[in-house]
Amino acid sequence: MSGPFTAALVQMCTSLSPEASFRQAEGLIREAAGRGADYVQTPEVSNLIQKNRKALFELLASEEEDASLKAYRDLARELKIHLHVGSLALRATPERAVNRSFLIAPDGDILASYDKIHMFDIELEGGESYRESANYQPGESAVISDLPWGRIGLTICYDVRFPALYRALAEAGAAFISVPSAFTVRTGEAHWRTLLRARAIENGCFILAAAQAGRHESGRETYGHSLIVDPWGAVLAEAGVEPGIVMATIDPVKVETARKSIPSLQHGRRFSLVDSKASPEHLQLVRGSA
Repeated sequence: MSGPFTAALVQMCTSLSPEASFRQAEGLIREAAGRGADYVQTPEVSNLIQKNRKALFELLASEEEDASLKAYRDLARELKIHLHVGSLALRATPERAVNRSFLIAPDGDILASYDKIHMFDIELEGGESYRESANYQPGESAVISDLPWGRIGLTICYDVRFPALYRALAEAGAAFISVPSAFTVRTGEAHWRTLLRARAIENGCFILAAAQAGRHESGRETYGHSLIVDPWGAVLAEAGVEPGIVMATIDPVKVETARKSIPSLQHGRRFSLVDSKASPEHLQLVRGSA
């Protein structure tokens, strides 16, 4: 790991139009770079939020043809920053999309891409429901990449509820983990801060989570509160509920300090599950040896 760097999170209210969404993001990315950001992250689905399947697929392009990705690569090259596009909705097949994150180098090259593994399929009280798997196909691989300041693990939104993914990334050397998101207001109010701080604390890493915020043209409402959390669980920066940017200095030394203080990454053990109904005698032996 090298010395400190400045990270910025771009909080957006993505529209129905990829062109309008990019214009919104571009202005905020330029502001962040102008204020000295070395690494800039946008939220999940930075290109469009659309509930209607037919309208969504009419606008989707493949990775090779997507105009937003090309524009983001050009912008990273111009500003000479590491630009992390939290995710773009892209066409994978005629019937399926992918929710794909891109880490772009200052020369415009793509350092890494990651397809969201866990699909957000839920039913909330009050009739609010989401079926991400109806349109998107899940990824199958965890992804880690090198930045000048250390290794970064890539995740997206709902992934944050699956700690094993974060532990795997930390064990592979991730000092920073990205969580670009579009949390609902209901789940955000209940769980957003707690989940992000927990993932930082249990893995001794920085969490960088750019978020969607506000009422979108599609009618969806997202929580906002983009967060940067340090390896001890301290919140270094938090946005409100409007589009904008938040920034913080990221010191990789804090990762080493946290992991030396509480070396849980070294203490993990494999274990077997004892079913008390299946084997009362064995359970008694386990209790007796405690």
